[in-house]
Amino acid sequence: MVDIGKGRVLVTGGAGFIGSALVWALNQRGIEDVLVSDFLGESEKWRNLVPLSYADYLEADDLLALVKEDAGRLRGITTVLHMGACSATTERDAAYLVRNNFEYTKALATWSLSRGIRFVYASSAATYGDGAQGMSDEADLESLRPLNMYGYSKQMFDQWAERQGVLDSIVGLKYFNVFGPNEDHKGDMKSLVHKAYHQVLETGSIRLFKSYRPEYAHGEQKRDFVYVKDAVAMSLHLAETDRAGGLYNIGTGRAGTWNELARSVFAALEKPERIEYIEMPDNLRGKYQYYTQAEVKRLAAAGWSKPAMSLRDSVVDYVRGYLVPDARLGDGANERRSA
Repeated sequence: MVDIGKGRVLVTGGAGFIGSALVWALNQRGIEDVLVSDFLGESEKWRNLVPLSYADYLEADDLLALVKEDAGRLRGITTVLHMGACSATTERDAAYLVRNNFEYTKALATWSLSRGIRFVYASSAATYGDGAQGMSDEADLESLRPLNMYGYSKQMFDQWAERQGVLDSIVGLKYFNVFGPNEDHKGDMKSLVHKAYHQVLETGSIRLFKSYRPEYAHGEQKRDFVYVKDAVAMSLHLAETDRAGGLYNIGTGRAGTWNELARSVFAALEKPERIEYIEMPDNLRGKYQYYTQAEVKRLAAAGWSKPAMSLRDSVVDYVRGYLVPDARLGDGANERRSA
């Protein structure tokens, strides 16, 4: 096993959704020698950092410059958890995605590998496209066909690492539909749970996209929904498992429907169920995944055996423990109430 606590940990995207949850999870283990890097800009994600403990902060552009200079400020880092990227699946600026999700990751991975630093990075289940080739993390990368440029930008690095012969020396995390606290800043990329919570408060109902395939009734499209607390626990397990290398799906291995998710929100709020089915925007219809479910055999083979929280329990924890009180991970009093 790799003892993360014996050296400094660099978390990129550390103010973002999964990145800040990783810092929280490290803090839960008593690890505070953490260098957080992100691009804060004008967003509200700085609020995710307020309850957390970390040693230093760097803007993302400054980090890349220090990596190229091999600056002393980065000495002592033994683990890199690279979550920093553009995560908008609707982003259409291909050059922007290539710079942020491919070139930046290459530079950081090359720097880490040359110094024997453990490198763990966020890939994505979006690389699987419509799932026609399955959703196995052992799939031939050349056979995958992402449906959008975001997914392809992630696929580009996975393929580059494989072609360079370094993929088995690093860990790529193919996150499925992660939801939970600390996602407030994500705009239209927020999970349905977050959106549905506010819809119920405002209108008493939840809006879901209609289905345009006869084999799926409205709201019966399926996703592998994984609670962020489970996702970061799986991620740190792989970071600490020295025999782990290559790509790993981060999901529950169970597909749930959008209807189930919506009903869980109503249950958490103790409100009557009222679901409305709306038209899907034309620009999404040809790029929509109707079914995702993580194949988690590799994760189990790497020693992960803890069952994920059920969909309903995780939604209740999120809604009652974080959305209702407008809390972030690291709010000790709030987490005692929701434990």
